[in-house]
Amino acid sequence: MSAVPQSVPSRDARLTEFALAVGGFGIGTGEFAIMGLLPQVAAELGVSEPVAGHAISAYALGVVVGAPLLAVIAARLPRRAVLLGLMLLFALGNVASALAAGYGQLLAFRFLAGLPHGAFFGVASLVVAGMVDPGKRAQAVGRVMLGLTVALLIGTPLATWFGQTLSWRAAFATVGGIALVTMLLVRLFVPATPGDRDASPLRELGALRRPQVWLTLATGAIGFGGMFAVFSYITPTLVEVSQVPERWVPLVLAVFGAGGVVGNTLGAALADRALKPAIAGLLAWNMCVLLVFVAAAHNPWTAALLVFLVGTGGGLVPALQVRLMDTAADAQTLAAALNHAAFNMANALGAWLGGLTVLAGHGWTSTGWVGAALAFAGLLVFLAAVALERRRVRTDACAALG
Repeated sequence: MSAVPQSVPSRDARLTEFALAVGGFGIGTGEFAIMGLLPQVAAELGVSEPVAGHAISAYALGVVVGAPLLAVIAARLPRRAVLLGLMLLFALGNVASALAAGYGQLLAFRFLAGLPHGAFFGVASLVVAGMVDPGKRAQAVGRVMLGLTVALLIGTPLATWFGQTLSWRAAFATVGGIALVTMLLVRLFVPATPGDRDASPLRELGALRRPQVWLTLATGAIGFGGMFAVFSYITPTLVEVSQVPERWVPLVLAVFGAGGVVGNTLGAALADRALKPAIAGLLAWNMCVLLVFVAAAHNPWTAALLVFLVGTGGGLVPALQVRLMDTAADAQTLAAALNHAAFNMANALGAWLGGLTVLAGHGWTSTGWVGAALAFAGLLVFLAAVALERRRVRTDACAALG
């Protein structure tokens, strides 16, 4: 498997991480911006807010489809060239979203914008993980993922402000511009390394024969859906339940991003110390926080605090990324990309189930119950994966002894 050499100067590694984190910032802003713009999108396109929320699911579906497809195609190609191509596709999808003439077109263009998401983060994770010592991989991946969390801290609130003062279309056009800047940074700072000559679609797809890969993907797809069940509808929840003035919503979204920065940093450090306990602990933490959110949402101050704590659940991302890379063996490109497909399945699942409970008349806070249930289900899946892995180790040890 081709990788960036380990003997990379620290400064060069940090510049590479920065360039890829800017791409993560653009992707995160593009992915989450619509969650703060649902009222404006719904009003202009003439649909309800839960129906407008289907644009979130369309983007997520694009990630799910694009991650394995593009990862398999790109496995043998030079990684810098792959990253440039993926960013170009992302730019086109967001500019097209800004120009969408109707609801149907918006869904189609959000799907297009989602296609390169998983493959970009998958390839970026492999690049930075190959530039550091094995015991620091989660933190290197976490620094790239900081782009996502800073998007929540800065990008999403700014996009929401654009939607309120200019237009939701301006937000998507800006994301397209960030993608073009990322292309320049990738060209300047990401090392030009050859692709993996031994890679093939068949070898990459071999990752799907490993039960631990599927169980890790299921952990993310189900467990991380809890956060999205709440965050997908955070704007109407804050306005209608917490009685937060609409002009202050961007600030509360920034609080969510601050939680994401804290969670990402701590989660990556914990994952490098003890990967499995970190994953289990983060899932349990998410479940508890989402349960408390149901009651806390009725007061603006406690709602803001819980929004911060919900954001800390983002620490699960680098931990599961490393877990998936470990279980995938030689099918690294596909497995790394599929991690983000799983998270966007979580996005789609959480947004869909949360929307169902709201449409059923249970109120905006019902998304907290849905979120806690998904986090608990994800924890059960992960515990089952660990138990299966231990049983496999014991079986192999017994076989070796006799």
